[in-house]
Amino acid sequence: MAGGGGAGRKVSVAAVQFACTDVESENVATAERLIREAHKKGANIVLIQELFEGHYFCQAQRLEFFQRAKPYKGNPTIIRLQKLAKELEVVIPVSFFEEANNAHYNSVAIIDADGTDLGLYRKSHIPDGPGYQEKFYFNPGDTGFKAFKTKYATIGVGICWDQWFPECARAMALQGAEILFYPTAIGSEPQDEGLDSREHWKRVMQGHAGANLVPLVASNRIGRETIETEHGNSTIKFYGNSFIAGPTGEIVKLANDKDEEVLVAEFDLDEIKSTRHGWGIFRDRRPDLYKVLLTLDGEKP
Repeated sequence: MAGGGGAGRKVSVAAVQFACTDVESENVATAERLIREAHKKGANIVLIQELFEGHYFCQAQRLEFFQRAKPYKGNPTIIRLQKLAKELEVVIPVSFFEEANNAHYNSVAIIDADGTDLGLYRKSHIPDGPGYQEKFYFNPGDTGFKAFKTKYATIGVGICWDQWFPECARAMALQGAEILFYPTAIGSEPQDEGLDSREHWKRVMQGHAGANLVPLVASNRIGRETIETEHGNSTIKFYGNSFIAGPTGEIVKLANDKDEEVLVAEFDLDEIKSTRHGWGIFRDRRPDLYKVLLTLDGEKP
C-alpha cells in the first residue's frame, strides 16, 4: 500500500461553533467573524452550524416560525456569505430554512471560493421527536445526495440527522466526495435529562470517515435555548463538541461543550486518495448484493 511521491494536494478545513441568539443579524455577524478567524488560521473550507440564523425553533410547532423561511434565490444571508467567500477565497456551505413556493426545506447552499453558488442540498432525513419536531416544518429533501466540485476539493454535505445514516456518507463518497461536512444542531433531550448522545454522535460520524477513508467535519452549536410550546417551555442545552476527523476516523480536532471555537486541520488529499485506493474498500464493493438496502423491512423488493 505504498503511496506515490510529490508534494500532495493539501487542504485546510474548519469547523466553527457558537451560541445563537434569536436575532438573525447578530448570528450572521458572528458567523462572519468566525469565518474570518478560520481564514486567518489558514482554512480553505469553513463549516458553519445548522440553521445558524436563529434559535433552533423546531422544539415547538408554531405557525409563526414558518415566517423564518426564505427563498433560495435572493437570500440575503447567502448573498452576504458569497461576498465573504470571494473576498477571503474560502468555500462556505451555508445552512438555511428554505421556502420553495408551498414547500419548505432544511437546506445548504454551497458557495465556492470565488463566490459562485454551486448549488443546493436539501436535508433528506427529517427527524420527529421531543425537542426535534422537524417534520412539522420541513419537507423531505428531493435533491438526493451530492458531491460538489469546489476550488479546493470535491465535498459532500449532509445535514444533522443525515449524519446518522451510513448510506448518506457512502453515496457522497461514491460520487467522489473527498471530505464530508455535517452542519448540526443537537444537544440534550427534553424528555430525558439523563440521555447524553454526544459520544454516540461522534462515534457514528467517525465510522463514516473510517469506512470511506475520507476526512469529516461536524459543526454543532452551543448554549441553552428555551422555546415556548403548546405544552409549556422546552429547553435544549446544545453540547457543541464540533470536531474534525481524519480518514481512519481518528479525531484530530475537538471542541468542548461550552465555548465558542474555531477548529482547523490540514489534510493531504492526494495521500489520502492513494491510501483509500490501496485499501480496496471501493474495489471490493458488491452493489449487486445490496438490493436489500432499497427496502424498509429487509425483504426482497
